[in-house]
Amino acid sequence: MSERRRVIHVGFRDDTVDLLKTRLQQGEGTQQHARAPNTILRTAKRIIATDGMRGLWRGTEATLVRNVPGIALYMTGLNQVRSLMATSPYFAPVRDSNHSGIHKHASVLPALTNQGNLLAGAATRVSVGFVLNPFSVLKARYESDMYAYGSLTAALGSIVRSGPSELLRGFLASSLRDAPYAGLFIVFYEGIKREAAIVVPPSSQATSAALQSMSAASAGLIATLATHPFDVIKVRLSVLLLGRRLDWLIG
Repeated sequence: MSERRRVIHVGFRDDTVDLLKTRLQQGEGTQQHARAPNTILRTAKRIIATDGMRGLWRGTEATLVRNVPGIALYMTGLNQVRSLMATSPYFAPVRDSNHSGIHKHASVLPALTNQGNLLAGAATRVSVGFVLNPFSVLKARYESDMYAYGSLTAALGSIVRSGPSELLRGFLASSLRDAPYAGLFIVFYEGIKREAAIVVPPSSQATSAALQSMSAASAGLIATLATHPFDVIKVRLSVLLLGRRLDWLIG
């Protein structure tokens, strides 16, 4: 499996699950449902009852607008940053001739030390996140049931009219989530893949694909568990109205 294919495999998210995540993380939701505790099943039933099955795919356009250029920018930027950092003796790993044959089918990204992987992933993800933050706000609000946006363009227009600050709403929380997530993901992905390749050498494309998929899934799980609290904060800041946002922040 090529590096590009691996990233698509890891980066592509089920938009239905993403919608459910937004509804669950927004907190109390609309006043109509304020007293009902949110669960995945109850939230899904509520969406279907209100908007039909198509409601589960609400926000798909915003997801595509954010994720398609986001993945392209992130991978391009990550490759450039890692290539630059690989020229520094502080981040270039020591070559191990005993394991040189193991990496025949391994990642095509430049190899770095753990510190280099952490910094490269974090810096690239935060930079891309800054550029695409308006689309993240758009996606969160369009998926939320706290706004009555009839279309994606209407949602974008409303956010733009609210002022520049709204376009960057939640960026700090996003950075606190994205920087450690991206850095930890790269570190654990490369580390797990390297150790697994010693046990099961990737002697074929099929073996390499399985090894990379397992490494990516494991790294994604670890990074998600470590940074999920910031994801909840980010969604709430992106979705809540100003008055309710202040009430939530000061408790």
